[in-house]
Amino acid sequence: MAGSVFSSGDLTADRRASFAETLAHLGDLAGAIETLSGALELAPGWAAGWFRLGEFMELAGAEEAACDAWDKAVLADPADSLGAGLKRDLARRVPVAEAMPSAFIELLFDQYAPRFERSLVEKLGYRGPEILVEALRLAGRTQFGSVLDLGCGTGLMGAALRPISAWLEGYDISDGMLVEADRKGIYDVLEKRDIARLDVSERRYELIVAADVFIYLGALERVIGWCAGSLSEEGVLAFTVELGERPVHLRESRRFAHSQGYVEALLHEAGFGSVRLMPCVIREDRSVPIDGLAVVAGGLRLRHDREGDGDLMAFA
Repeated sequence: MAGSVFSSGDLTADRRASFAETLAHLGDLAGAIETLSGALELAPGWAAGWFRLGEFMELAGAEEAACDAWDKAVLADPADSLGAGLKRDLARRVPVAEAMPSAFIELLFDQYAPRFERSLVEKLGYRGPEILVEALRLAGRTQFGSVLDLGCGTGLMGAALRPISAWLEGYDISDGMLVEADRKGIYDVLEKRDIARLDVSERRYELIVAADVFIYLGALERVIGWCAGSLSEEGVLAFTVELGERPVHLRESRRFAHSQGYVEALLHEAGFGSVRLMPCVIREDRSVPIDGLAVVAGGLRLRHDREGDGDLMAFA
């Protein structure tokens, strides 16, 4: 996959990689590994080639060799746009990543943008926007002034927010997603932002929503702190997470799950006095329902240092 899609810059190496793909398709993994290894001798700095070699090794049951290949992919591309580090951590069963690489998320969704809505809604039964709007209604909040759709994607959540928003902004890391969202004509402002690296400013929102977004962040301390510092006095934060037993857990899907206890404790630490959690099924994955939580948090008890970077700060 990755090795055949992204060129090495060496025509001979690319041809060998293409032949390796054919061998793998025919079930000759040993031949595919040998052929792709030969290609990488010609292009040793080819991150996509090392990533694909790791996938071949994994299929062959050689997990440590796969991890070595993914290590080399990360060395070749420190930004890790292919997510090789995540694959390595999962294979070693001792995940060390607290977040997905920003370059990986950006590339993933730039490629996914044109077919995103069809795949997510029609094939995976995604219901995040409906679930969050209903959770807000049950919390007694149905109209807002300034609203931020954090990780807005193609605008699925924005379409549900527009009727209840006087002003609607959207942030996303992917240019491709922002192009699709802009076509809807529902946002007042769209900006390219990496939500894992936001800084608190003077801008305040009555509602911040993150639908199926925190599953790509892992540890949520920083982003929750940023949200708390970016809400107005009566502001509300609403989001979904995949539900897991451990506080933060990287799944085979290369998405993160979070435990209810972790989410609750983090929100209370951030100063939210009111936290409502609603169990839900966010979507399906390979026909298996994915259990999640729809969260609505408000009643902020403290104001953060407006010059801070979004990390959680001490209580007064």
